[in-house]
Amino acid sequence: MVERDPAAIADELQVVVGALVRRMRAVSPASAVNLSQVSILKRLDREGPHSVADLARHDQLTHQSITVSVAGLVQRRLVRRTPDPHDGRRKLLAITAAGRRLLAERRLAGHEILSDALATRLNPTERGQVSRALTLLRRLLD
Repeated sequence: MVERDPAAIADELQVVVGALVRRMRAVSPASAVNLSQVSILKRLDREGPHSVADLARHDQLTHQSITVSVAGLVQRRLVRRTPDPHDGRRKLLAITAAGRRLLAERRLAGHEILSDALATRLNPTERGQVSRALTLLRRLLD
C-alpha cells in the first residue's frame, strides 16, 4: 500500500467533511435563517444571553452586521431582548423556545439525512470502516 501525503489527505478530508456539512444544512427546515443567524442562535443556546457587542466581538463581525442578523431573529421570535440585570442601559439577547426548536429541527434533519445515507449507500462492512475511522478522526481533535 502506497502511503499518501498528509497534506493531500488533509485537503481531501476538508473537502469531504465540508460537502457533508453543506448537504446536511441544505435539508434544514430553517431555510429562511442564514448561517450568521444560526451561529448566533447556537452561541446563545450554548452560552446564554449576550449583548450585540459581545456577539460581534466573539464572531469578529461588525456591530452593524450582527444588529441586522439579530433584528431578523427577533422579528421571527427566535431571540428576545431582555434587560441586563447588571446594567440597565444594556440589552441582552436570549434564545427563545422557538429558537431552540429551530436548532433541534436543523440537527434532526441533518442527522436523518446522514443516517439514511449510511444505511442505504454503505454495506455493513463499509459502515464498520467508517465507524473505525471515527476513532482516528477523534484523535485528531486531541
